[in-house]
Amino acid sequence: MSFSLVAVGCALVAALLFACASVAQQSAAAQVPEGDALVSALVRSPRWWAGVIGDGGGYLMQVVALSLGSVMLVQPLLVSSLLFALPLSARFGSHRMTRATWILAVGLSVSLAVFLVVGDPTEGNIDAPAHEWLVPLSIVLVVIVASVSAGLAPISAGWRALALGAAAGICYGVAVALTKYVVELLSHGLWGVVTSWQVWTLLVSGVVGVYLQQRAFQVGPLSASLPALTIGEPIAAVFLGITVLDERLRTDGFGLVLVLVAVAVMLVTTIGLSRAESPTGPSAGARSSVAS
Repeated sequence: MSFSLVAVGCALVAALLFACASVAQQSAAAQVPEGDALVSALVRSPRWWAGVIGDGGGYLMQVVALSLGSVMLVQPLLVSSLLFALPLSARFGSHRMTRATWILAVGLSVSLAVFLVVGDPTEGNIDAPAHEWLVPLSIVLVVIVASVSAGLAPISAGWRALALGAAAGICYGVAVALTKYVVELLSHGLWGVVTSWQVWTLLVSGVVGVYLQQRAFQVGPLSASLPALTIGEPIAAVFLGITVLDERLRTDGFGLVLVLVAVAVMLVTTIGLSRAESPTGPSAGARSSVAS
């Protein structure tokens, strides 16, 4: 069996593990009424910890897949986690995925794969000075604050989950944009690491992203939060890569049009999925009362 086939298998296993982890964590977070301490409730939940273990297994399989196959092969396959997660969520949430939901989910997965494959930014400058980060990071911060504000507003559960999921994904995108530089710093001694603003920004972005992800899981259905989170990360990472790190898309002309169309489809299908299914379960009534 060739390394490429093994890489495909590992990537699909990673996608399945990520999907199971998301379903488990969303199920645990949805049991916590809004107003209760979310973090303390989650750390006492075996189901949530099962999701954490699933994430760890998914990342391990992703690393194995990337060691055997190219990023261009592995990353688009990881998008299939959406197609695993949504039916699993429907199954354990005792509701049925409609044909429209399937179409939207497949459309989102395909458009995200196109964005990753066709866009595929070139390598850039990983150690851009702080002043070059100021404006792009400020724009990202404004978007995160606006998304969190929408997620806390008295609107429908689906829209709130979408907004918080998008904010979490953008936080992860910031962390991705800083990761290469931070990894490079690790080879230059501990002092350079602890005194670097990039390290602390990465840590804060990751921690805030995890918290917002759990809040998104708490307030609404997985069909609203997970797609928004999934597209928020690469869009934010590409935005910072182009505006700060001198990365460039590997395409122009028709390819650039295809990337822009893919982004438009991603946004439309994500919004469609947030409205496709209603939250279920014991905490749905509490969410509805907050949103009304």
